[in-house]
Amino acid sequence: MLQKINETAQWIRNHVEGEMPGIGIILGTGLGALVDHIENKQYIAYKDIPNFPVSTVEGHSGNLIFGTLGGRRVMAMQGRFHYYEGYDMKQVTFPVRVMKALGIETLFVSNAAGGMNKEFKVGDVMIITDHINLFPENPLRGKNYEELGPRFPAMTEPYDKALVAIADAVAAEKNIRVMHGVYVGTPGPTFETPAEYEYFRVIGGDAVGMSTVPEVIVARHASMRVFGVSVITDLGGKDITEVPSHEEVQKAAVKAQPIVVELMKEVILRV
Repeated sequence: MLQKINETAQWIRNHVEGEMPGIGIILGTGLGALVDHIENKQYIAYKDIPNFPVSTVEGHSGNLIFGTLGGRRVMAMQGRFHYYEGYDMKQVTFPVRVMKALGIETLFVSNAAGGMNKEFKVGDVMIITDHINLFPENPLRGKNYEELGPRFPAMTEPYDKALVAIADAVAAEKNIRVMHGVYVGTPGPTFETPAEYEYFRVIGGDAVGMSTVPEVIVARHASMRVFGVSVITDLGGKDITEVPSHEEVQKAAVKAQPIVVELMKEVILRV
């Protein structure tokens, strides 16, 4: 594992012009257009990177992008990897390991999520303050490499409170409606039943999705600061009759993109 991480990191260093960034970004379903705001871009296709998985989901382009956003040097993943695609947790989180090896210390993650909080509406942007891990496997299961992080990492602050405070200040200044909430991570690929939505709400969840949690666990294992946002693309529960689809999720995510872009850019600028 260590050999693969170092091999991939060195390959990227050899193929990227300029200095390595200190900020990493993982873009979720329908949110890939943030890269349009990255200046001096250099694209690298996942399929060309040694040891990298390849994204198979519509709405995930499959590129690693280096450039400048908000005046800061960044590395962005235009598309991520999911457990439901058949990858194991080590593969899903491999890019985060490579980011750390390249020197990235702060990770920004975004996703499309279903909302069960009764105050939420479709198109809302939720700043993630905590998560509940309902994946059947933890990405840290197995041999622990002390070079990567401790055997038993604390998860008392998975999402950096100082970054959340910065985002709240940006939202207040820009008059952006943002919600706060707990993200529930599930394996997918099925959308949730009404009873499952109610269950997630009862155990403390505000939104649910099929990603993010494994990446955040690995990022925190590596002592990276994390800031996360969810775009509420559909609503669920026993009183919701609409049937969700991946196409509708993509449309709702795309519609919310300008808000996510503005929020992300400003937070990155102030980190």
